[in-house]
Amino acid sequence: MYNYNPASFSHSPSLFIQQGKYFNYVVPSGWRVVEDGQFAVVLFSPDNSAFTIMVGNSGLPVNYNPWQFVYEKLLAMQPYNLQVSQPRQAQPIAGCSVAYEFDCLYIYNGIPCQGIAKCSVAYSYNICTMVMTCAGSHQSQWANYVSWLPQVASEVSATNGAAFGIQGIMAQNLDISMTEGQKYREYREWSQHTWDEVNRQRSESIDRQNFQFRENLGNVTTWTNPYGYPTVELPTNYNYYWINRQGQVYGTNNFGENPNVGSTQDWVRMNRYSP
Repeated sequence: MYNYNPASFSHSPSLFIQQGKYFNYVVPSGWRVVEDGQFAVVLFSPDNSAFTIMVGNSGLPVNYNPWQFVYEKLLAMQPYNLQVSQPRQAQPIAGCSVAYEFDCLYIYNGIPCQGIAKCSVAYSYNICTMVMTCAGSHQSQWANYVSWLPQVASEVSATNGAAFGIQGIMAQNLDISMTEGQKYREYREWSQHTWDEVNRQRSESIDRQNFQFRENLGNVTTWTNPYGYPTVELPTNYNYYWINRQGQVYGTNNFGENPNVGSTQDWVRMNRYSP
């Protein structure tokens, strides 16, 4: 259930709930939805001086450092002189159990900027899902946003089990099966990507840059499907992937490993895709 509470945004402009294919989220009046996809939600103010972003990853080790996670995601925006403070306890987003908040300073396009980033964490067996929500603006305007924009960034809820591409990945860990992955997908409905398709009329070279940026931000790679399914984005945990006729995916770092050995299923090696 999506529990948006307008009373908690008393100092903000008019807000409305956007229902995307994978997420529900709050949008301030006049703001642009730059990215609304399987892996990220990105909003920009009308004058491009402020933004919110939500991006995350499933399948991370339970001891992964939240500060490192936030730093890596912010660094994907290619800021200059990025500074991230020490963590403080915060209220997690829906579906997560703990959260840590960070102040951040950086320079973007020569303009000093400031913001607040939050890392929310959901645990499942011996892995976790980490989600970064961040609100930022030009430093000269941050006083106008600090009281309400970080909460807008946090008002996001996954509504589709395929959010962040977690479906269809065969877990290598014996403690996690595909059945359990479906059962706990409410904790995994988060992952990657930001600014592509801001302008759908860009040249092919710019499209390729956006494609690579999306993969880098979400720690995913794109693979073709020999059985005629659409291309799929998979985590970078493994160097090689195989798929069977049922759409199940098997990952391995061993080039010589063949899941057909001792199996009654027809596994075929997948190839990396590039636009």
